[in-house]
Amino acid sequence: MYIQGKNISFSYNSQHPVFKNISFEYSRPGFHALFGESGVGKSTLAKMIAGMVLPDIGVIDYHALDSVIYTTNQERFPGWQTIEQHFDSVLPQSVHNLWRKMIIDFGIEHCQTARFSELSLGQKNRVNLIRYLFQDNPVLVMDESLANVDETMREAIILRIKQQFPKKCFIYISHHVREVCKFCDHIVVLRPPDKQPQVKSYNGHNLYPSQSLNTEKLEKSMLEIVHAS
Repeated sequence: MYIQGKNISFSYNSQHPVFKNISFEYSRPGFHALFGESGVGKSTLAKMIAGMVLPDIGVIDYHALDSVIYTTNQERFPGWQTIEQHFDSVLPQSVHNLWRKMIIDFGIEHCQTARFSELSLGQKNRVNLIRYLFQDNPVLVMDESLANVDETMREAIILRIKQQFPKKCFIYISHHVREVCKFCDHIVVLRPPDKQPQVKSYNGHNLYPSQSLNTEKLEKSMLEIVHAS
């Protein structure tokens, strides 16, 4: 599978271009990043990848893909069901034991009998992410899906996802440069349209649970990514 954007341009109006002739590619399973400063257009590009926004110029090619799922930290659950009732009704029976295990790993097992409105922002984001992880789709765009979750839990969740879903492609948007460099394989850095090239690509360290981390190399990667954005 691959997702390839070719010569994409987009603006909300003629005075404020968002993308000027950008190209990018995500071509394999695993965790990959879309990184950049606030307001640079990461969410717009993520929605474009998911087919929710169309480019003014250029095309996005999908190979061996029917659709891309986009999830953000703005999702909501029905107010009349508990989390457990909602998962039981929308997720296949074959994954019920797995989501119950995952909800423990994500640190929200005590939320199962609560309604969505009763949860904190971080709890809502974790519950919502579990719902989308079990959708039958090879690509999931995670737009700040782990916002309001503490660093230790975010890292544990990313490692758990990488372990449980090795064949899925995750396009991960986060403002935490350390975890982007540490856990992602391919990093697309999106820059303002007055900087050329507007897109730069880097290799991340793509850490898995059984691997050790070279802290010195990680720090160098972080500096490179920050200076590029």
